[in-house]
This record gives sequence, structure tokens and C-alpha cells, in this order.
Amino acid sequence: MRFELIRRPNPSPVFSALSPFVALAITAFLGAIMFAMLGKAPHLALYSYFIEPLTEVWSVHELLIKAAPLILIAVGLSVCFMSNNWNIGAEGQFIMGGIFGSALPVLLPGFQGPLVLPLMLLMGIIGGMAYAAIPALLKARLNTNEILSSLMLVYVAQLFLDWLVRGPWRNPEGYNFPETRSFHADAILPEILSASGRAHYGFVFAVVAALVMWFVLNRTLKGFEIRVMGQSPRAGRFAGFSSAGTVLTTFLIAGGLAGLAGISEVSGAIGQLRPEISPGYGFTAIIVAFLGRLNPLGIVAAGLVLALSYLGGEAAQISLGVSNKVANVFQGILLFSVLACDTLIHYRIRISGRSAAA
Repeated sequence: MRFELIRRPNPSPVFSALSPFVALAITAFLGAIMFAMLGKAPHLALYSYFIEPLTEVWSVHELLIKAAPLILIAVGLSVCFMSNNWNIGAEGQFIMGGIFGSALPVLLPGFQGPLVLPLMLLMGIIGGMAYAAIPALLKARLNTNEILSSLMLVYVAQLFLDWLVRGPWRNPEGYNFPETRSFHADAILPEILSASGRAHYGFVFAVVAALVMWFVLNRTLKGFEIRVMGQSPRAGRFAGFSSAGTVLTTFLIAGGLAGLAGISEVSGAIGQLRPEISPGYGFTAIIVAFLGRLNPLGIVAAGLVLALSYLGGEAAQISLGVSNKVANVFQGILLFSVLACDTLIHYRIRISGRSAAA
């Protein structure tokens, strides 16, 4: 006996549109069961996750801070996934963007002025693009599996960051703590509304990037090329599109946006380099991309939902006394729910026995 997925000739457009909401409902239902098994009141737990973080102005600002890198990275990943290139290493590109952009205030603290921040952002984008170019070139030239190469490079970036902040870039006045010197005022990303919270312009970058990529994918020849190469590479080659060029272009876009997210996080929310500058944004952004249906505008809403899960996890730790791993479980359930809903909407399951298979 075996299970087969048969594509539905006419999937329901209504269910296709409602799929993310169904996935959220399933996640909430399974999350309630999980909390009940942990001995916590499900309604209180879900309130802590989804309502409590929105009851204060400062928590809304924290929501925007956490949503900004998720949206930026997910928008870039959606371009890769749409072209059928599986970039799983956005976490490493995020880290390298933070490292490249931080080189200016760390190595040249005396260089100050209005040019510092734009140069930092540009260097962060270049760092992310350069790191993403490695798996892209390996796939384009040697047909290397981009999933493995991009994923393994994440650990290289993490170890490189750890070595920098404990070694050559460690703050000489930091009492031996593994961190760089704090950035000066000209190297800090400004806050959107400094009077009411600390949300910075990283969220503005994220929204602008989503709008630009939506326009590129839906209104330009390059966007058409990316979509065609993802859906039918053979048809794309007949049309004269370059497979290697598409691989390189999509990886550079994803790496540049991840690098921008990295330096925005470091200069906006942290203010210095530390051994850990990300709680896993690069991996969570994969969920955001699929929850947003690979649509840059949908990704903005999905990024806010996943950012809410981070804040909800922190609130649940305080109010319910649960482990910080619960937020990761929530995100995992959400990813599987999204994939399951999309699969069952567009495919039907057929059970075949040996005789039927023969």
C-alpha cells in the first residue's frame, strides 16, 4: 500500500484564499491541546500568546521591531522559492550583513557624520549578497544542492561572528565580555516615533521592500522570468531565459535583503555586535514566506503574525512559567499546518495497493 498525491484539476479558489487562516485556526487548536497537556489553562495561554502582547503601546513597538527582519528576509526568500531555488541559509546571510555593516563603527569609531549610517546599510546589503553568492555560484556552476550548501554556511557565519566578538573585535573597555564597542550616535538607526517607543526604520525598510518586490514580480519582465523558471524551467529555456542567471539573481536579492535586515537589527535594536544577534529570524522567515503564500504583500501580514508568536512566547514564559521552547513548537505547528492545508487544497490523496500499482 502506498500514498499518492494527485493534483486537483480545479482547486477551490475560496479555500486557497482561506488556507492561511485555516492554518492559524489549526495551530491555535493544537496549541490549546499542548497547553492542556502541560497543565495550563488553554484560554489563558492563548490570551498570553495572541492578545496580551497587543495591550500596551511599547509592546506594539516591540512587535514592529521583531516583524521587520522577518518581513525583509521572507520577501527575499519568496523570490528564491518562487524560482524553485531553495535558499535555507538566510540566517547566515543575516549574520554576515550585520558583520559587514558593523565593520565601520567598530574598526573606525572616529569616523562620524551623516554618511556613516548609509554606508553601514550599503555594506550590510553587500555582505548578505556576497554570502548568498557562494551557494548560488556552486549551484549554477557545479549543480551543487543549494539546500545543503546554504544551510551549512549558516554555521560558518555563526562561528565567525562568535570568533570576532571574542577576539579581534572585542571591546577593549568591555571588561572581557564577548561584545564589540557600542555604536556611536551616528551609527544608530533612528526610531520612527521616539516619543512613544523604540521601533526603528527597519520596519519601514521592510514595507518598502515588500512593495518594490511585489511590483518587480508582477509588473516587470524579470519578475515574469523568475516565475516562469520556477514553474517550468524547460519553457523558460525555450524563451531564452538563463537558468544560471535566475539562480544568481534570486540568491543575490534574498541575500541583500537578509543583509539589510541584519545590519538594521544590529544598528537599530541592539547597538553592537554580540555572539547572538538573531533568535532564528532566518529560519522563521521560511514560515513567514509560505504563510504569506510567497506574495510580498501577504508576507507583511504573516511577518506580524510570527512576530506576535515571539512576543507571545516571552509573555507566556512570564505569566504561565512555560519554557521558551514553546514558541518554537508553535512556529513548527504553524509551518506544518500551512504546508498541510496547501497540499490538501491543491492535491488529493490516493491510496494504492499492490494490484492497483501494478
